[in-house]
Amino acid sequence: MRARKTLALAALCLAAVVLHLLIAATGTQFYLTQLTMAAYYGLVVIGLGTLMGYAGQISLGHAGFFAIGGYLAAALTTRNLQPFQDMPVVRLLDSLGLLAAGQDISGAALLTVTPWAACALAVTAAALVALVIGVPVLKLKGHYLAMATLGFGTIVYRVFLASPYFGEADGIVEVPAFPLLPALGGFGPVVVSGNADQRVLNFYVAWGILVLGAALLLNLIGSRVGRALRSLHSPEAAEASGVATARCKLQVFVLSAVYAAVAGVMLAHFNGGIGPSEASVMKSVRYVALVAVGGMTNLWGTLIMGVGLTFLSLRGVFGVHDDMVFGAILIAVMLFAPEGLVCSGSRVKELVRRLVPGGRP
Repeated sequence: MRARKTLALAALCLAAVVLHLLIAATGTQFYLTQLTMAAYYGLVVIGLGTLMGYAGQISLGHAGFFAIGGYLAAALTTRNLQPFQDMPVVRLLDSLGLLAAGQDISGAALLTVTPWAACALAVTAAALVALVIGVPVLKLKGHYLAMATLGFGTIVYRVFLASPYFGEADGIVEVPAFPLLPALGGFGPVVVSGNADQRVLNFYVAWGILVLGAALLLNLIGSRVGRALRSLHSPEAAEASGVATARCKLQVFVLSAVYAAVAGVMLAHFNGGIGPSEASVMKSVRYVALVAVGGMTNLWGTLIMGVGLTFLSLRGVFGVHDDMVFGAILIAVMLFAPEGLVCSGSRVKELVRRLVPGGRP
């Protein structure tokens, strides 16, 4: 089992390399930008897929967690703390080396939180919000749970849209690059940035983060915790077996929120900004649709369909009907392929037996 996981992850890495080589050979390097963004959105989708497929909990508010991560990271790295430098909190951050001094475009003194510190604070905030709302919300079931998470997503959207600190309808721009790793030997620093000369580097950074996220989830699913998660589809039996169902649901909910927040942070730095549309309800519906079309208990299907359809959307293939297409996909999958379009091996065998009576796959 472990060997199969390793081979699958290696195949994903190889696919990313082959994809880059094909793009380089065809002179379509501009595709790398959308593929990089699609990888970060894929991180949100696989996190949500774990929550929906294994914990059996639907969330229509995951765009809110994405926006919390992105907006907080963007605000902390762009808003000037110079007027508040005498405040105890700012002094503490400065003493810990978490502030960066510089100049804005007009030459005035600028004091902001470093990208790494902003990332840690943003992801922690998203995890705490998920923890606080998860305790009461995850006691609900079915459409009540969906409505509660939808309400949370709507609140987050309106807060960012109406807050001057977060740029209101304009969002936040001029988000600086995120130096992930310093220069080592002959290799330059690893930086998350939208600069054209760092397009290839950012492509591999995004896919590296996606592979790492998938590896962590595969290990989780295959562990004792993963077996406990699968038992949550029958809560009574799980409780009888000694599984703390409420705690397991909450832990996975927080984990999926962390995945969404990390993706939000990285995309905010890659795009150099973030707007309120990232927190919209339709974004959350889109994430649910991508999970459904890939298969709620099929991490690889969720990853493939999530990245693939998101890339097509970012390329403008669906045009002005983008939201309508994803809504239609969700309805069609629920009606005709509730297990997703990317079937597992056992599902394929079952379909072959149905189509060919008495036949062998």
